[in-house]
Amino acid sequence: MNPALPAQAGAQFASLILFIAAARWYVIPWLNRRSRASALSALLWVHVFRYVALQVYSAQRTGFPISAGGAREIVIGDVGGAIIAFGAILLLRRQSRAAVPLIWLLVAETAYDTVTNIQGGMREHLLGAASGVTWLVLAFFVPLVVVSAVLLGVQLVTRRRQGLGDAADRTQSLRSPQAPVPS
Repeated sequence: MNPALPAQAGAQFASLILFIAAARWYVIPWLNRRSRASALSALLWVHVFRYVALQVYSAQRTGFPISAGGAREIVIGDVGGAIIAFGAILLLRRQSRAAVPLIWLLVAETAYDTVTNIQGGMREHLLGAASGVTWLVLAFFVPLVVVSAVLLGVQLVTRRRQGLGDAADRTQSLRSPQAPVPS
């Protein structure tokens, strides 16, 4: 067995677990204190940088054994996701309701892209073949994108009744402790 395979899989799994923990402990409470549009925008910014997938062409030239078709599939999915995410941010800044279906499209596209990339990696025997920047992208950025997509879906479902400009209910989280009143 290729010793790089368990290292890569372990790093991806560890990153996924750590991003989930950070999301649960810090990100979700922070998002819930923001307006719906601000919370969604913050999560969308992770996806805007998915064009980092273009590095697969450099990796291919330096020995990453991916086919031209496989590289093209990765690039189309991730650059497409980046464009959708930035378009959704622009619509959120205008408080356009058209942003919500576009974000749902991004969540669905990310799920499809993730599954097809895993299938393609298995088909082309790429698991454990990554090194350098490709390894870092797979070990850190891909789990971050997956967790962010799940958080987008959660925000869309749990806050569906809020308008894009509505402030979150901040009464408990922003209440400053009051000094005792002297008697």
